[in-house]
Amino acid sequence: MSGYSKWFRIPRDIVFGWGCLEYLKQLDGKKAVIVTDKVMQQLGFVEKVKSYLAEAGIKSTVFDEVEPDPSRQTVKKGAKLMLEYQPDLIVGLGGGSAIDAGKAMWIFYEHPDVTWEQIFVPFTGVPKLRNKARYVAIPSTSGTATEVTLAAVITNRDVQPNVKDFTLSYEVTPDIAICDPELPSTMPPVVTANTGFDVIVHAVEAYVSVNATDVTDPIAVSAATMAYKWLPLAFANGSNKEAREKMHTASLMAGFTFTNTALGLVHSTAHQIGAEYRIPHGRANALMLPYVVQYNTPAAAARYANIARAFGYDSTDPYEGTAKFIKAIRDLQKLLGIPACLKDAGIDEQDFLNKVDMLAQNAMKDGSTPANPRVPTVEEIKKIFLCAYYGNDVL
Repeated sequence: MSGYSKWFRIPRDIVFGWGCLEYLKQLDGKKAVIVTDKVMQQLGFVEKVKSYLAEAGIKSTVFDEVEPDPSRQTVKKGAKLMLEYQPDLIVGLGGGSAIDAGKAMWIFYEHPDVTWEQIFVPFTGVPKLRNKARYVAIPSTSGTATEVTLAAVITNRDVQPNVKDFTLSYEVTPDIAICDPELPSTMPPVVTANTGFDVIVHAVEAYVSVNATDVTDPIAVSAATMAYKWLPLAFANGSNKEAREKMHTASLMAGFTFTNTALGLVHSTAHQIGAEYRIPHGRANALMLPYVVQYNTPAAAARYANIARAFGYDSTDPYEGTAKFIKAIRDLQKLLGIPACLKDAGIDEQDFLNKVDMLAQNAMKDGSTPANPRVPTVEEIKKIFLCAYYGNDVL
């Protein structure tokens, strides 16, 4: 990904810690569109954001129709509202779906004639932004880290199987990330588990990425270790303020790493499972992680062993360390109530077998695949999918 150089790019301003949502009072602007969902409305966070913006002298309107795995149609509807309202601030409020949808709306607001095909060209497809508006991201989950990343994932529901396409452009990295643990403290245990596993996968894939650097490595290991320690505590007791804050910080740190390294086959395969079977993104990542780690072992065993060591599991050689890492992951899955295989996740067997070839082909084309430490073939990805479905070992 880096080619001739290395870099480390994150939002200019990152505000984090309990109560930091009030930072909205310090923003400069005239009009804002808040992109969110019905849950944020019901929990009262939309009104709180509107109130803080009003204190800053900023008028606001709300688009609250973002669904899980937002569609192209939703993005275009939100962009139409922006074109009518003409905001100079866009506020993405909610989980990864709301923030990603807001990023894509931002593109079409500033460049109404751009095509879907263009914006999904990695690194060069998104035109220059910030001609009309800046982007403020406020995450309600400790997981996606899209508030600090270059990606926006949008689902194409006009094709079968459904496909998750995503931008890879530093243009859509938010200008400001406001990460207040009060928001994720409202998550139920199942969402805590799903999004928390996403943190671990982000950090692990960043650490084994072909684009990993001396800058990203220590942050990735620290983020994975922090999430591994604090996720069970946040899951067991959602009102544990320390656990919530640690998980929100770990999510930030994991985002710092993967936005500068890209991800790998866990995400490539999970994107397909999530798009087609509506399995939440973090849970799909958790399901695929052990199988992709097995596949990657010949190329990345030493790195997986390093993470296992950071988790507290010493080993005498990299393969033993990798096996201990996989066991730690599977034990955590069990503790959090995450199924061990795709079949146990409720995916119909015949439907999966009918679609597995296309799922493998789409995963091969996924933008995360090139950074994987082991270069796969379509047949190898199909094998990973089949092993993940039935719970069989890949190697």
